[in-house]
Amino acid sequence: MVPNFGIAGYGIVSHANENRSCKFGATAQFADCDLHFSMRSSLLRSVALFILLPAGAFCATNVVNMSHYDMMRPDFSSMKQQGIVGVIHEATYPAFQRDGKYLDRQMAALQVGLLWGAYHYANASDPVRQADHFLSVVSSSWAQANPAIRPSSGVLLVLDFEKNGHYPGGTMRADQAVAFVERIRERTGVYPGIYSGEYHLAQVLNSSRVTNAQRKTLTNCWLWVANYHKEPRATAPWNYWALWQYCGDGKCGLPRSAYPISIANIRKAELNIFRGSRTDLQDFWQQRAWQPSGGKPRRESERTLTAEL
Repeated sequence: MVPNFGIAGYGIVSHANENRSCKFGATAQFADCDLHFSMRSSLLRSVALFILLPAGAFCATNVVNMSHYDMMRPDFSSMKQQGIVGVIHEATYPAFQRDGKYLDRQMAALQVGLLWGAYHYANASDPVRQADHFLSVVSSSWAQANPAIRPSSGVLLVLDFEKNGHYPGGTMRADQAVAFVERIRERTGVYPGIYSGEYHLAQVLNSSRVTNAQRKTLTNCWLWVANYHKEPRATAPWNYWALWQYCGDGKCGLPRSAYPISIANIRKAELNIFRGSRTDLQDFWQQRAWQPSGGKPRRESERTLTAEL
């Protein structure tokens, strides 16, 4: 049976049953050992294949991201009908601003049964204050949603760690990103995702000013990377991306037949592919999201295989 894979930390986790055994009388000990070795070898081959598979081998477009720059009233019902599973919306941006469309869109998306996520567009100001403001906005907005329609997973959190060309305050440094994600983890129990363009991410994290300890901390976060021309490859220090933004504001250099640039009534959308199936994405959201209403995030019971690869 092929294991069902998900994402955990900067490794892969398996839902495979670890309690399987075989009994063959006096040879049971050796048979069990052989089976364990065979299962382990098969599992590691599957992990390697999972990491190396191109995006085309996975699910189609299934996540939309939005901000107040999207001026239309999004048709979330049509999005869901077209295969969208979740929406990640800007909640806050410099300097300590609340996205004016965040709350209403959260309500509308939850009403039709979509999963919900929130991102903070960062600058170079105090990262702890940025994190606190971000969580305050997300929490207060979540509290206003009808408990009957709030998904049990909660809100998937993301740090938008890109070159800041829109807002005051400059571009967040790597050490500030570390402080931000650690503050999020301290207050919520989960690390957020990190979003960035592939080129910017490589440029920043390959700098001699970034320490190995800082890189290691950041890889506790799952990776969401943008590349509008090809599948991202330069993801170090991560082994792979979890979410790929292939289209931003309708900009996409990939074949339209496989990579659409519109969804529902959004003609120039920001669209993403998750590395896994629809069920994997739902499980990922469940494991990684924060429950602002006070519930602690679920612990990941699956075994991380990073150290074994």
